[in-house]
Amino acid sequence: MTAWLAIIAPAWIAGSILALLSAPLGCLVLWRRMAFFADALAHGTLLGVALAVLWQLPMGIGIGIVSVMVVLGLVLIDDERLPVDAVLAVVAVSLLCLGLLTLTQLTDQQANVLGFLFGNLLELDWADLPLIAASVLVGLGLLIYIWPAQIKLATHEALARIQGINPTRQRLFFMGVLAGFCAIALQAVGSLLISGLLVLPALTARLWSASPKQMVIIALIIAQLGVTLGVWGSIWFDIQTGLAIVLVLAILFFIALIISKLLGIKSGTKSLMAKFWSPRH
Repeated sequence: MTAWLAIIAPAWIAGSILALLSAPLGCLVLWRRMAFFADALAHGTLLGVALAVLWQLPMGIGIGIVSVMVVLGLVLIDDERLPVDAVLAVVAVSLLCLGLLTLTQLTDQQANVLGFLFGNLLELDWADLPLIAASVLVGLGLLIYIWPAQIKLATHEALARIQGINPTRQRLFFMGVLAGFCAIALQAVGSLLISGLLVLPALTARLWSASPKQMVIIALIIAQLGVTLGVWGSIWFDIQTGLAIVLVLAILFFIALIISKLLGIKSGTKSLMAKFWSPRH
């Protein structure tokens, strides 16, 4: 048991630290209705890694370059005739294809493609934890700084503008934090599953929350539970750790959804987070 713990503990601690940022950030992604953007940015990390390897740059710089390209590209291709979610889906697929093509054809990273897609959390050791913890602390600090403005924009953008909040600047701040999270989470769950790690805890918490604060707290608990069960489950069942974590989070979501529906049928209650869920006109 001690030998197993020595192998699993760094991955478990790293995943738990990462969940501290993924839970509140995921809530903000839902409130700002940017789940498709988060998915596109997550897929873009693969191209960022490929460019970093190709140009012999730090991985974070490569991901940062792609993140800027995604934002600028979305601005350039913005067209009122095209649904935003459809455009983001096309961008996500295109980035994924470009990333895979670059990694497999132009670099010597063919053997590591599965790791970039699904994560290699168990390959982390104790020496990696300080950098992960410092990165998450920086991300949390930035998130705390922009949190009040982001909440106001999520609830009533017109009123937030009147109060002097710049939506464009806040959107860029938020995208920066999101891009940083994608860079940190790449090794944990891979580019294909980053959006699952972000959205699933927040989506599950939404079913049981009566306020934004409750939603963040519940999302934190669910994220930590998903990481713990996922890491240990990947050992017990001999499966990829990133897949196990996201699968556990998905199972928790569907269990919570079924229970909430059963309780809703009995009590006739409506969603407690309706003000964040109702479509904007």
